[in-house]
Amino acid sequence: MLNVTRRTVLGSGLAAAAFGLAGKLEFVAPALADTPIEPSVGFYKYKVGDIEVTAIYDGIWRKPHDPTFIKNASVDDTKAALAKAGLTTDFMPIPLTVVVLKVNGKLIMMDAGSGVGQWQTNATHLPANMAAAGIDYKAIDTIMISHFHPDHVWGLMEKGTNAPVFPNAELIVNATEYNWWTDPSRVDKLAEGRKPAGKRIVENFPKWKNWKLVKGGDEVAPGIHIMDAPGHTPGHSVYLMGSGNEQFMVSADIMYVPALLAPHPEWQGAYDQDGAMAITTRRKLIDQVIADNIKICGSHFPFPGTGTFVKDGNAYGFTPATQI
Repeated sequence: MLNVTRRTVLGSGLAAAAFGLAGKLEFVAPALADTPIEPSVGFYKYKVGDIEVTAIYDGIWRKPHDPTFIKNASVDDTKAALAKAGLTTDFMPIPLTVVVLKVNGKLIMMDAGSGVGQWQTNATHLPANMAAAGIDYKAIDTIMISHFHPDHVWGLMEKGTNAPVFPNAELIVNATEYNWWTDPSRVDKLAEGRKPAGKRIVENFPKWKNWKLVKGGDEVAPGIHIMDAPGHTPGHSVYLMGSGNEQFMVSADIMYVPALLAPHPEWQGAYDQDGAMAITTRRKLIDQVIADNIKICGSHFPFPGTGTFVKDGNAYGFTPATQI
């Protein structure tokens, strides 16, 4: 089970309502002062209806503070947001979590991780933690991909050879995302820092025959629909599923660092290709999650990568789930 503890409440709008207050209620002490940077257990299982969800920890990017990380906020602003959430301000903590679903006996991997140190040297834990969770790489039936950033797809390729890690699995992706990145003329149009990633994608992904290109709204597996979520990348997508009376959204990077973007949904990340569109998408989908009481996970939420959003004025409060 997952537990939301009282001491982890960030949703001051919810707290204000509980106390009969009309405005926002500010917490004086950091709300998440005991949130661990590294989890004590590398995988965690929970249920959404009949779907078994396994969250698997790959590592954490200890990103040095960078004034360009959030385009419309300073390093002091982002440090203040981290401190208010009770997180370290020594660096920008960005956890990396991959989710595997067991649906009707089939194993569905949501993104493929960053490739055993291919993207970040300390993001190497996915294979061992998958094995500890009883999941065999070779048994993965389907991989549903949110977008083609390295921390989500480098796990599809072997280091050095670029050979496919999952040659027999069905690879599902939004056609817009696939076509944008595999356009032969794309590499020359990318910013200098993104050219190596673009080159690797365009030289390898089109060779594989196990892609299934889909569009927003398609049912990509029984009870699972892909939804357009553009802005972070042109074809960035989330996956929405239902089982019994419950719904679950695998939200990828619509709100990749909740400590920053829940209280400041208007902040634009450097990795958002279209910042204004990313903000619109973020608000639309989180509003839907709240209105429809949808469970949600995110690739970079504090492990085990799930939690609860509430409205907080024109922003949001986020309560991460903790393990018990």
